[in-house]
Amino acid sequence: MPYKILADIVVIIHFLWIVFLIFGAFLGVKYRAVKVFHISGLIFASIIQIFDWYCPLTHLEVWLRSKHDPALAYTGSFIPHYIEKIVYIELPHYTIFVLTVILCGFNAWFYIKEKKNA
Repeated sequence: MPYKILADIVVIIHFLWIVFLIFGAFLGVKYRAVKVFHISGLIFASIIQIFDWYCPLTHLEVWLRSKHDPALAYTGSFIPHYIEKIVYIELPHYTIFVLTVILCGFNAWFYIKEKKNA
């Protein structure tokens, strides 16, 4: 049972991490430490997309689920595994890559715009 609970906690952390990557710039323009952490996270997300790696949180969750019940483990990426259940579509790797590029571009634009206004 503790493995299942820990895996669920990892899913929540993973989801919050993704939300932070999407919206972190709004706090990053006010707090330098958040900006550095946010930009570092975006760079890390880009690297794992470029090299077609899975997030370490995905590996941790799958490992915890396999320790609880091997039938609960899944292969592949965190995002398609959970988002497909919500929207009933498959997300090819290139779609996730394009969304990552768009997210990074938006955040770069947002930080540059805010720096000019400061």
